[in-house]
Amino acid sequence: MAMPNIFLSPSTQEYNLYPNGNSEEYYMNLLADAMEPYLTASGISFTRNDRELTVGGSVRLSNAGEYDMHLALHSNAAPESLSGRIQGTDVYYYQGSAEGEALAQLIAANIATIYPYPELVGTTPNRTLYELLNTDAPTVLVEIAYHDNEEDAQWIIDHLDDIARMLVLSLTQYFGIPFVLPATLQRGRVNSGGFSVNLRNAPNYSSAAVIATVPDGAELIITGESGAWYIVDYHGVAGYLEKRFVTLI
Repeated sequence: MAMPNIFLSPSTQEYNLYPNGNSEEYYMNLLADAMEPYLTASGISFTRNDRELTVGGSVRLSNAGEYDMHLALHSNAAPESLSGRIQGTDVYYYQGSAEGEALAQLIAANIATIYPYPELVGTTPNRTLYELLNTDAPTVLVEIAYHDNEEDAQWIIDHLDDIARMLVLSLTQYFGIPFVLPATLQRGRVNSGGFSVNLRNAPNYSSAAVIATVPDGAELIITGESGAWYIVDYHGVAGYLEKRFVTLI
């Protein structure tokens, strides 16, 4: 089993405006940007949609690949009669999807630790939202907060990195792998005395699957570390390799 691979789908809705005039598309793409170093450090591969696509185009792009999870990033707006008067985080998953519900619960629990009103953070099963209904992979759609509410909008703007960290933490908990803080990328070389070493999908021998073998002398990119293991990229394959077999170069 390879390392986790997700489709990251920030909003393409440039017409949904925040009080400062920037759009939902703008801030959700900034949020996805902030997630990328945490994803890479933790060994989660990802593909992102194109902000020029429609939601339908994002779904088609996701369905063209094989992903362990589809994560949609949005901010919300209240009905016109309640504009600016609703706050909170809503985490949607497809009703009946055990995978979606599991990740949604983790995201809600982690966002509640940083959102100023944790009682307003919750999960909702749904069978009508287009991205939940039409995506092949298990899907969670997060409405981070209400961008038509000035306090919520400012909270998003001021806490993009915190939100990104909680989202990736939730993904690592869902996939059962360590959460790793980003670090400066380093290069390494396998130094194993002439034999190949195994690249694994978790930092252990007892239950981790071998996803690739790496020959002695091969060069790697080190993206993070967890205990006695490095998280490395070897020719585009991410996985865990014991530090004792790697020399920094």
